[in-house]
Amino acid sequence: MNGPTSAVSIDVDPLFDITDKVAIVTGASSGLGRQFAMAMAQRGAYVVAVARRSDPLLALVDEHPERILAVAADVTNDEQMRTVIDRAVEWRGSVDIVVNNAGITSIQPAEQEDAETFSKVVDVNLVALYRLCHLAGRRMLEQGQGTIINIASINGLVASWSIPEAGYCASKGAVISLTRELAAQWADRGIRVNALAPGYFRSELTEELFTSSAGERRFRRMPMRRGGRSDELNGALIFLASNASSYMTGQTLVIDGGWTAV
Repeated sequence: MNGPTSAVSIDVDPLFDITDKVAIVTGASSGLGRQFAMAMAQRGAYVVAVARRSDPLLALVDEHPERILAVAADVTNDEQMRTVIDRAVEWRGSVDIVVNNAGITSIQPAEQEDAETFSKVVDVNLVALYRLCHLAGRRMLEQGQGTIINIASINGLVASWSIPEAGYCASKGAVISLTRELAAQWADRGIRVNALAPGYFRSELTEELFTSSAGERRFRRMPMRRGGRSDELNGALIFLASNASSYMTGQTLVIDGGWTAV
């Protein structure tokens, strides 16, 4: 295999070890995607960080130059995503983990969200996610092993309610259903497919929620009375990426401060 090597001295329970695994993380230029890429690199994985904006990706590489490879690509472009798979294999020889994180939303009442806008949200959040599952899945089937983590949302389980975003909710609900289907199809061929459904964590998509009075009122209704910190998803991410979840597939792990519990 080509590419740099580095010693990673981390005292890790073998069950949670992802050292030298090759992970593709989409939407890695900011927010949760950046946090996911950093968390995996810090645990010793080789991370292919994917996003449309190259400058933030290069800044991410500066944090872990031997562990992160930046690939600027549009997740809705089939040819570019094929290139992402090729770059990962050329760099480290395999694709072991995929974190499908890239996503967008459109916040407006359904009577104003036209079909074109709805379709654009679904194209990024669902169709592009399936595209990478398909492309990476083919590679993983050849390898006989792999783990896919689809980033869904609690809004794929319950209505967004006071934040109107029909396309987003529909796409994330479909991600959860797709996760079950792919898991069932590939379970006996070495591939596990699970979803992570975050609640309200601070990111570019949720910045207004965290800085508005409406957001404060929403957080007061949550059992934990606050939004999540991005690092509070790291444990769930590593759990799903590692052998700690070796007998788990087709499931959606909800991390939401208790929002969907009440």
